[in-house]
Amino acid sequence: MKLEVLTKNENKKVENFIIKGIRDLINYKNLEPGDKLPSERMLSEKFEVSRSNVREAIQKLEFYGLLKSRPQSGTFVANIGVTAMNGMIEDILRLDEPDFKSLVETRILLELKTVKLAALRRTEEDLQKMEQALQAYKEKVLNGEDAVQEDLLFHLAIAKASGNSTMNTFMLIITPEIITKFEKYHVCDSDLSQRGIAEHQAIFDAIKSEDTQLAKQKMKDHFKELYQYCYQTT
Repeated sequence: MKLEVLTKNENKKVENFIIKGIRDLINYKNLEPGDKLPSERMLSEKFEVSRSNVREAIQKLEFYGLLKSRPQSGTFVANIGVTAMNGMIEDILRLDEPDFKSLVETRILLELKTVKLAALRRTEEDLQKMEQALQAYKEKVLNGEDAVQEDLLFHLAIAKASGNSTMNTFMLIITPEIITKFEKYHVCDSDLSQRGIAEHQAIFDAIKSEDTQLAKQKMKDHFKELYQYCYQTT
Protein backbone atom coordinates (compact mmCIF):
# COMPACT_ATOMS: atom_id res chain seq x y z
CA MET A 1 0.00 0.00 0.00
CA LYS A 2 2.75 2.49 0.87
CA LEU A 3 4.59 1.70 -2.36
CA GLU A 4 1.40 2.33 -4.34
CA VAL A 5 0.94 5.70 -2.68
CA LEU A 6 4.55 6.73 -3.34
CA THR A 7 4.39 5.87 -7.04
CA LYS A 8 0.81 6.97 -7.64
CA ASN A 9 1.52 10.30 -9.37
CA GLU A 10 4.21 8.74 -11.53
CA ASN A 11 1.90 5.87 -12.54
CA LYS A 12 -0.86 8.31 -13.46
CA LYS A 13 1.53 10.23 -15.74
CA VAL A 14 2.53 7.00 -17.47
CA GLU A 15 -1.10 5.92 -17.82
CA ASN A 16 -2.12 9.27 -19.33
CA PHE A 17 0.87 9.11 -21.70
CA ILE A 18 -0.28 5.70 -22.96
CA ILE A 19 -3.92 6.82 -23.28
CA LYS A 20 -2.83 9.81 -25.37
CA GLY A 21 -0.68 7.49 -27.46
CA ILE A 22 -3.58 5.12 -28.11
CA ARG A 23 -5.79 8.08 -29.04
CA ASP A 24 -3.17 9.41 -31.48
CA LEU A 25 -2.72 5.93 -32.94
CA ILE A 26 -6.45 5.59 -33.57
CA ASN A 27 -6.56 9.02 -35.22
CA TYR A 28 -3.36 8.56 -37.25
CA LYS A 29 -4.37 5.17 -38.63
CA ASN A 30 -8.02 6.23 -39.03
CA LEU A 31 -9.14 3.21 -37.06
CA GLU A 32 -12.89 2.68 -37.07
CA PRO A 33 -15.25 0.85 -34.70
CA GLY A 34 -14.35 -2.83 -34.76
CA ASP A 35 -10.76 -2.29 -35.91
CA LYS A 36 -8.07 -4.07 -33.93
CA LEU A 37 -5.34 -2.31 -31.94
CA PRO A 38 -1.73 -3.54 -31.96
CA SER A 39 -0.92 -6.13 -29.29
CA GLU A 40 0.09 -5.18 -25.74
CA ARG A 41 3.66 -6.20 -26.58
CA MET A 42 3.79 -3.96 -29.63
CA LEU A 43 2.24 -1.03 -27.76
CA SER A 44 4.66 -1.45 -24.85
CA GLU A 45 7.58 -1.37 -27.30
CA LYS A 46 6.17 1.62 -29.18
CA PHE A 47 5.57 3.68 -26.02
CA GLU A 48 8.64 2.25 -24.21
CA VAL A 49 6.64 1.25 -21.14
CA SER A 50 5.87 -2.07 -19.46
CA ARG A 51 3.11 -4.34 -20.69
CA SER A 52 1.39 -4.03 -17.31
CA ASN A 53 1.22 -0.24 -17.82
CA VAL A 54 -0.33 -0.77 -21.25
CA ARG A 55 -2.79 -3.29 -19.82
CA GLU A 56 -3.93 -0.87 -17.12
CA ALA A 57 -4.44 1.95 -19.63
CA ILE A 58 -6.44 -0.36 -21.91
CA GLN A 59 -8.55 -1.55 -18.99
CA LYS A 60 -9.34 2.06 -18.09
CA LEU A 61 -10.41 2.87 -21.66
CA GLU A 62 -12.40 -0.36 -21.74
CA PHE A 63 -14.15 0.60 -18.50
CA TYR A 64 -15.30 3.84 -20.13
CA GLY A 65 -16.55 1.93 -23.17
CA LEU A 66 -13.92 3.17 -25.64
CA LEU A 67 -12.18 -0.14 -26.23
CA LYS A 68 -13.34 -3.74 -26.20
CA SER A 69 -11.10 -6.67 -25.30
CA ARG A 70 -11.91 -10.14 -26.56
CA PRO A 71 -10.18 -13.20 -25.09
CA GLN A 72 -7.69 -14.78 -27.49
CA SER A 73 -8.50 -12.12 -30.11
CA GLY A 74 -7.13 -8.81 -28.88
CA THR A 75 -8.36 -5.28 -28.24
CA PHE A 76 -10.71 -3.46 -30.58
CA VAL A 77 -12.07 0.06 -31.03
CA ALA A 78 -15.57 0.24 -29.56
CA ASN A 79 -18.63 1.28 -31.52
CA ILE A 80 -18.25 5.02 -31.01
CA GLY A 81 -17.43 7.87 -33.38
CA VAL A 82 -13.96 9.43 -33.51
CA THR A 83 -15.18 12.86 -32.42
CA ALA A 84 -17.01 11.44 -29.39
CA MET A 85 -14.05 9.22 -28.55
CA ASN A 86 -11.55 12.12 -28.64
CA GLY A 87 -13.86 14.20 -26.45
CA MET A 88 -14.28 11.40 -23.91
CA ILE A 89 -10.54 10.75 -23.77
CA GLU A 90 -9.91 14.44 -23.08
CA ASP A 91 -12.42 14.23 -20.23
CA ILE A 92 -10.72 11.10 -18.86
CA LEU A 93 -7.32 12.80 -18.93
CA ARG A 94 -8.74 15.77 -17.02
CA LEU A 95 -10.32 13.69 -14.27
CA ASP A 96 -9.38 15.04 -10.86
CA GLU A 97 -8.19 12.87 -8.00
CA PRO A 98 -11.20 12.32 -5.73
CA ASP A 99 -11.04 13.92 -2.30
CA PHE A 100 -12.06 12.19 0.93
CA LYS A 101 -15.54 13.73 1.08
CA SER A 102 -16.27 12.78 -2.53
CA LEU A 103 -15.25 9.19 -1.90
CA VAL A 104 -17.43 8.95 1.21
CA GLU A 105 -20.41 10.48 -0.59
CA THR A 106 -19.97 8.11 -3.55
CA ARG A 107 -19.69 5.15 -1.21
CA ILE A 108 -22.88 6.10 0.60
CA LEU A 109 -24.86 6.49 -2.64
CA LEU A 110 -23.61 3.14 -3.95
CA GLU A 111 -24.04 1.15 -0.76
CA LEU A 112 -27.54 2.32 0.07
CA LYS A 113 -28.49 0.72 -3.24
CA THR A 114 -26.33 -2.39 -3.03
CA VAL A 115 -27.43 -3.28 0.49
CA LYS A 116 -31.11 -3.36 -0.56
CA LEU A 117 -30.29 -5.52 -3.56
CA ALA A 118 -28.13 -7.78 -1.40
CA ALA A 119 -31.05 -8.34 0.98
CA LEU A 120 -33.12 -9.44 -2.03
CA ARG A 121 -30.57 -11.52 -3.90
CA ARG A 122 -28.00 -12.82 -1.40
CA THR A 123 -27.11 -16.50 -1.50
CA GLU A 124 -25.84 -18.71 1.28
CA GLU A 125 -22.35 -18.35 -0.16
CA ASP A 126 -22.69 -14.56 -0.05
CA LEU A 127 -23.73 -14.73 3.60
CA GLN A 128 -20.73 -16.91 4.44
CA LYS A 129 -18.33 -14.40 2.85
CA MET A 130 -19.95 -11.51 4.69
CA GLU A 131 -19.78 -13.39 7.97
CA GLN A 132 -16.11 -14.26 7.44
CA ALA A 133 -15.26 -10.62 6.74
CA LEU A 134 -17.32 -9.53 9.74
CA GLN A 135 -15.48 -11.91 12.03
CA ALA A 136 -12.08 -10.85 10.69
CA TYR A 137 -12.99 -7.20 11.25
CA LYS A 138 -14.17 -7.88 14.79
CA GLU A 139 -11.00 -9.74 15.73
CA LYS A 140 -8.71 -6.98 14.46
CA VAL A 141 -10.66 -4.19 16.16
CA LEU A 142 -10.76 -6.02 19.50
CA ASN A 143 -7.01 -6.60 19.22
CA GLY A 144 -6.47 -2.89 18.60
CA GLU A 145 -5.24 -3.47 15.06
CA ASP A 146 -5.93 -1.53 11.85
CA ALA A 147 -9.09 -3.03 10.35
CA VAL A 148 -9.67 -0.80 7.31
CA GLN A 149 -9.18 -3.61 4.80
CA GLU A 150 -11.41 -6.03 6.71
CA ASP A 151 -14.05 -3.31 6.94
CA LEU A 152 -14.00 -2.80 3.19
CA LEU A 153 -13.97 -6.53 2.49
CA PHE A 154 -17.29 -6.74 4.33
CA HIS A 155 -18.74 -3.96 2.20
CA LEU A 156 -17.33 -5.48 -0.99
CA ALA A 157 -19.01 -8.76 -0.07
CA ILE A 158 -22.32 -6.87 0.16
CA ALA A 159 -21.69 -5.27 -3.24
CA LYS A 160 -21.04 -8.70 -4.77
CA ALA A 161 -24.18 -10.08 -3.14
CA SER A 162 -26.22 -7.33 -4.81
CA GLY A 163 -25.89 -9.20 -8.08
CA ASN A 164 -25.27 -5.92 -9.90
CA SER A 165 -21.94 -6.21 -11.69
CA THR A 166 -21.73 -2.49 -12.48
CA MET A 167 -22.16 -1.41 -8.85
CA ASN A 168 -19.72 -4.10 -7.78
CA THR A 169 -17.19 -2.81 -10.32
CA PHE A 170 -17.56 0.77 -9.07
CA MET A 171 -16.91 -0.41 -5.51
CA LEU A 172 -13.79 -2.29 -6.62
CA ILE A 173 -12.52 0.80 -8.44
CA ILE A 174 -12.87 3.21 -5.52
CA THR A 175 -11.78 0.78 -2.79
CA PRO A 176 -7.97 1.27 -3.14
CA GLU A 177 -8.40 5.04 -2.90
CA ILE A 178 -10.69 4.66 0.10
CA ILE A 179 -8.05 2.58 1.90
CA THR A 180 -5.42 5.25 1.18
CA LYS A 181 -7.64 8.08 2.42
CA PHE A 182 -8.78 6.17 5.53
CA GLU A 183 -5.16 5.56 6.51
CA LYS A 184 -4.27 9.20 5.83
CA TYR A 185 -7.07 10.49 8.09
CA HIS A 186 -6.63 7.72 10.70
CA VAL A 187 -10.25 6.61 10.49
CA CYS A 188 -9.46 3.32 12.19
CA ASP A 189 -7.81 5.12 15.07
CA SER A 190 -11.17 6.56 16.09
CA ASP A 191 -13.96 4.95 18.06
CA LEU A 192 -15.75 4.43 14.74
CA SER A 193 -14.08 1.01 14.57
CA GLN A 194 -15.56 -0.10 17.89
CA ARG A 195 -19.06 1.01 16.92
CA GLY A 196 -18.53 -0.59 13.54
CA ILE A 197 -18.70 -4.08 15.03
CA ALA A 198 -22.31 -3.73 16.17
CA GLU A 199 -23.26 -1.74 13.07
CA HIS A 200 -21.84 -4.34 10.71
CA GLN A 201 -23.63 -7.07 12.61
CA ALA A 202 -26.94 -5.20 12.33
CA ILE A 203 -26.46 -4.79 8.56
CA PHE A 204 -25.61 -8.46 8.18
CA ASP A 205 -28.64 -9.57 10.20
CA ALA A 206 -30.97 -7.44 8.07
CA ILE A 207 -29.52 -8.85 4.84
CA LYS A 208 -29.76 -12.37 6.18
CA SER A 209 -33.43 -11.85 7.10
CA GLU A 210 -34.07 -10.37 3.62
CA ASP A 211 -35.43 -7.14 5.10
CA THR A 212 -34.55 -4.57 2.42
CA GLN A 213 -35.81 -1.49 4.27
CA LEU A 214 -34.10 -2.43 7.53
CA ALA A 215 -30.88 -3.21 5.67
CA LYS A 216 -30.93 0.23 4.05
CA GLN A 217 -31.68 1.93 7.37
CA LYS A 218 -28.87 0.10 9.18
CA MET A 219 -26.45 1.03 6.40
CA LYS A 220 -27.59 4.65 6.63
CA ASP A 221 -27.05 4.61 10.41
CA HIS A 222 -23.58 3.14 9.85
CA PHE A 223 -22.58 5.85 7.40
CA LYS A 224 -23.98 8.70 9.48
CA GLU A 225 -21.00 8.49 11.83
CA LEU A 226 -18.49 8.16 8.98
CA TYR A 227 -20.00 11.11 7.10
CA GLN A 228 -19.78 13.35 10.15
CA TYR A 229 -16.25 12.14 10.89
CA CYS A 230 -14.95 12.93 7.40
CA TYR A 231 -16.22 16.50 7.62
CA GLN A 232 -14.60 16.97 11.02
CA THR A 233 -11.20 15.77 9.85
CA THR A 234 -10.84 17.48 6.46
